[in-house]
Amino acid sequence: MAIFNQSNPQKKDAVDTPSFARETPPPQANTDFAPATLPRADFAAPQAQTAPTAKESLIASDLTIEGKIEGAGHVRIAGKFKGDANVEGDLSLERGAKLNGSVRANKVTIAGELEGNIESAQRVELLESASVVGDIKAGTLTVAAGSKIRGHIDCGWESGSAPATAKSNGKASAPAQDA
Repeated sequence: MAIFNQSNPQKKDAVDTPSFARETPPPQANTDFAPATLPRADFAAPQAQTAPTAKESLIASDLTIEGKIEGAGHVRIAGKFKGDANVEGDLSLERGAKLNGSVRANKVTIAGELEGNIESAQRVELLESASVVGDIKAGTLTVAAGSKIRGHIDCGWESGSAPATAKSNGKASAPAQDA
C-alpha cells in the first residue's frame, strides 16, 4: 500500500524545522489592560532651575565634639564644639551651645557662647543671649540688646580698604545722629 510511503509535506516540514524557527502567531494583546504611564523625572519637561537648598548638619545639645568642621552647607550647633569651623554656608550657635575656635561662614548667627574669632563673614547676628570673646570681621553686624562682646570689631569695610589700626577698649559707640 502506498498510504505508508506517501509523505505529507506539512508533516515533513514540521519535523525537519526546529521548534524555535517555526512561525508562531503573535500573542493576542489583552485589551482590558492598559499599562500605566507615570512621568519620569528624566523625561519630564524642563522646569525653571532653582538654586539647590543647602543641607544642614546639626550638633545636638547633648553632644560634645572636638575637631574641625569644613565643607558646604549649613551647620547648627546646639551642643559643645571645640575646634575651627569653616563652612560655605551659614553657621548658627544655639542658646546654651558653646564653640571654642575660629569661625568662617557666609552668615553667622549666635545665641550661645563663642570663644574665638569670626574671621570672615558676610553677615553676623548676635542675639540677646549671645556671648562673644574674640574678634569679629564681617560685612554687616547686628547686635541685639543684652548680648555681650569682648574683642575687636571690623565691620562694613570692603576688602583692601581696611581702616587704620586703632586701640579699642572693647566698647563700641554709635555715631551721633542728627535730629
